[in-house]
Amino acid sequence: MSRIWLVTGANSGFGRAITEAAAAAGDTVVAAARRPESLADLVAAHPDRIEAVRLDVTDAAGIEAAVAELVVRHGRVDVLVNNAGRTHVGALEETTDAELRALFEVHVFGPAALVRAVLPHMRARRSGAIVQLSSMGGQMSFAGFSAYSGTKFALEGMSEALADEVRPFGIKVLVVEPGAFRTGLMGAAGASAEIAEYSESAVGVTRGMVGAGDAQQPGDPAKAATAILTALAAEATPLRLPLGADAVDALVAHLDTVRSEIDVWEKVARATAFDA
Repeated sequence: MSRIWLVTGANSGFGRAITEAAAAAGDTVVAAARRPESLADLVAAHPDRIEAVRLDVTDAAGIEAAVAELVVRHGRVDVLVNNAGRTHVGALEETTDAELRALFEVHVFGPAALVRAVLPHMRARRSGAIVQLSSMGGQMSFAGFSAYSGTKFALEGMSEALADEVRPFGIKVLVVEPGAFRTGLMGAAGASAEIAEYSESAVGVTRGMVGAGDAQQPGDPAKAATAILTALAAEATPLRLPLGADAVDALVAHLDTVRSEIDVWEKVARATAFDA
């Protein structure tokens, strides 16, 4: 039986690639975007498989209405893909409360609201899958990405607990951690107002990298979508799926660094209990 997908941010990048891959596999995709007219070509190419809906993931009432309408039309939600997102560059000192809160609305509160909206239907059927688009920056970070990684770390922590909570109901949770892919994410990056002292630091290097690297990334979103569908179809779907050689290499190196620090400081760390 074909599945019913709800994909946010479906008009570009990973969202578009996942929408196309799911439709090609014979599934039905409710493709959500703030501007559904941007999905016209996908709907025209797959009129029986893709339907476009207007959805802003920062609109809680809109989320409830969209999921309710989807269930009325299709009877269920089999796969939720929380993909909508954007990036932001700036030192933590440069980042305003408004910028940070806005990013959390898109990457944390929006996905949480969508999860809450679909879970009653998935629990009732004792099946379903939730795909959370994170980043290699959801496990590690570096200068200039404090705000972005802060939201992705939060999404990953929330998702790890969620996986434990819904596993008894037959529901899978897959956290996807891409490296550099040609999705247009960097080309639309937001940026905080600069403090001069950071311009010659690692933060300045990051700003330059983001500005110059768009459309040159090695990752192919279509291949990423195939990998995601493969992971969902596996009997043992992983909790985390890094995508791209750069993500795999960076995360393995990061884990090695974490273990090395624990090894160095293990004696101090363990010597913090009350004396017997």
